[in-house]
Amino acid sequence: MLMKRRLLLLAATLATTLATAATGPYDESADAQKDVQRAFETAAKSQRPVLVIFGANWCGDCRALDTALKAPANAELMAKEFVVVKVDVGNFDRHLDIAERYGNAIKKGIPAAAVVSPKQELLYTTRGGELANARKMSDTGVYDFFRDVVATAAKAGK
Repeated sequence: MLMKRRLLLLAATLATTLATAATGPYDESADAQKDVQRAFETAAKSQRPVLVIFGANWCGDCRALDTALKAPANAELMAKEFVVVKVDVGNFDRHLDIAERYGNAIKKGIPAAAVVSPKQELLYTTRGGELANARKMSDTGVYDFFRDVVATAAKAGK
């Protein structure tokens, strides 16, 4: 009887984990190449750089970053400064060509980010796992990070 309860608990935990992954912030079935291309089309019209956010639904820090980016101040900053596109990297086995194209931002962990001009020039990329501890960053910490990214990207774009 105890074994049966443990198996049911394990099955429930697994089902919850899979459901969470399926409904996470990264669309695992998306055509990332097309999503990135659409982001650049929008960026060309709006003259805002593209912010490519790399992550995966299994990653707690990726989900934490996504939640933080929805906070009012962060959402406003994102909408004003960037065209945002999310790219699912799975277990570091998906869309690695996109990550490589934009400075291999994921080399030191996820979530990771790259800022690319509308002309597809790399303006900034995380190289040292700067966002890999997003669970420990406050909404304000995330805001400050991306505010600094905006300034760095602006300098690089000149």
